Amino acid sequence: MVHHKIKFGTDGWRSIIADQFTYENVELVTKAITGYIKQEYPPEKPVIIGYDTRFMADKFAERAAKVLNENGLDVLMTNRDAPTPVVAFSAKHLNSAGALMFTASHNPPEYCGIKYIPDYAGPATSDITDIIVSNVEKLQQGDSSFLAKSNRVGSTEKFDPKPEYFKWVRKIINFDKIKQNPVKVYYDPMYSTGRGYLDELLNECGCDVTVLHNWIDPLYGGNMPEPKVEFLGEVVELIKKNPNSIGFGNDGDADRFGVINEDGCYLMPNMVIAVLLRHLIENKGFKGSVVRTVATTHMLDMLAKKYGLPIHETPVGFKHVGQIMRKENVIIGGEESGGLSILHHIPEKDGIVANLSIVEAMAYENKSLVQIQKDLKDEVGCEFFNERLDLRVNESVKKEFVKRFAENPPKSVAGSVVERVSTIDGAKLYFEDESWILTRPSGTEPLLRIYFETHSLEKLTTMIKEVKDMVYAVKA
Repeated sequence: MVHHKIKFGTDGWRSIIADQFTYENVELVTKAITGYIKQEYPPEKPVIIGYDTRFMADKFAERAAKVLNENGLDVLMTNRDAPTPVVAFSAKHLNSAGALMFTASHNPPEYCGIKYIPDYAGPATSDITDIIVSNVEKLQQGDSSFLAKSNRVGSTEKFDPKPEYFKWVRKIINFDKIKQNPVKVYYDPMYSTGRGYLDELLNECGCDVTVLHNWIDPLYGGNMPEPKVEFLGEVVELIKKNPNSIGFGNDGDADRFGVINEDGCYLMPNMVIAVLLRHLIENKGFKGSVVRTVATTHMLDMLAKKYGLPIHETPVGFKHVGQIMRKENVIIGGEESGGLSILHHIPEKDGIVANLSIVEAMAYENKSLVQIQKDLKDEVGCEFFNERLDLRVNESVKKEFVKRFAENPPKSVAGSVVERVSTIDGAKLYFEDESWILTRPSGTEPLLRIYFETHSLEKLTTMIKEVKDMVYAVKA
């Protein structure tokens, strides 16, 4: 039998349903995770299982539960599709041996995935996934000796994770404040797990909520379940027809956020994180540090400097952000792809809490989101323009280009002089004028990602053209 290479990327293993994502491989990965759980946790601790709205995600979850039960472990399975942050919260709250979450997040509909969330309620770190991948390889070679035999068969029970998660969110978000200044919200859960979560919480806060696409469609209306502006067009149109309203979206497993202001303009995740950092410090008095990935805006650095706060830069992937959140008080940890978490919450990105926090910021300031954005830009004293290119190039071009940027970078790009290079993730050029460019291979898709940030649209356009030319000059 030919075995597929099962690789854990920045957030679990993802693959195409019925190609590599099969019952056989789900059993294989579940056994590998079971081996880790039995090594690290006492046998009486249950394992949580959750799943999103993807085709057969619930059936894959049931098959995983069967494997865990056969190996003597009890399972608590969500009573319906559930957001990743809710499953992660349950893993910690229910004193479990961690959770298995069946989701491919924002990937196209033909994908499914599985990730293991340890009992600390954040993404599994590389040391953990390395053990799981090693166990997969042993199983593929016919070695299951690491799976200690059990003299009992475990049981599976269904549970509703919503009440306890809601109780927690009421502690970290000021509902009373929002009730004093509620807003009109259009919300698109994108046919997925956020429905019945964010909309119910917003209603509880007194907001007037209209929900779109709040039913299950494994094809996501022919789009991707990603809360980007190109997939939130209906929300934008409704806001333009209804003044003084804002819009929200969540991705397939509701760990990512999408925010649209009263002008119908989509807020880049970088701007959302910066708005919320300012809010959490100035309005809620939070103290601590700031964490961002290497691909996230340096506007956070400027704000951290203004408030005298330490800032950490991590590789891409929320597992790196979460790792620091577990060690110290982090006011906000965020990444440009639309993930964040806040102080006192779990070390996992949560698109529900992120969107609620925007409404909370508006309530504290009694201002429109448009005005809050303007205030932030005035305080920082400059504009930030960002872009991300996702280039489909062959593997050799991808590796060679990143290597060149790291070892032999250009002296300048678009007239800006390179000051230094970082290789904590791919290769990042820092320029003397505070611009930066990062290039790295995607951890979840066959792409070369190139990120840009600078202070003018004109310079951004020139930077993009010059770097594209550099990529296409690399010989395959």
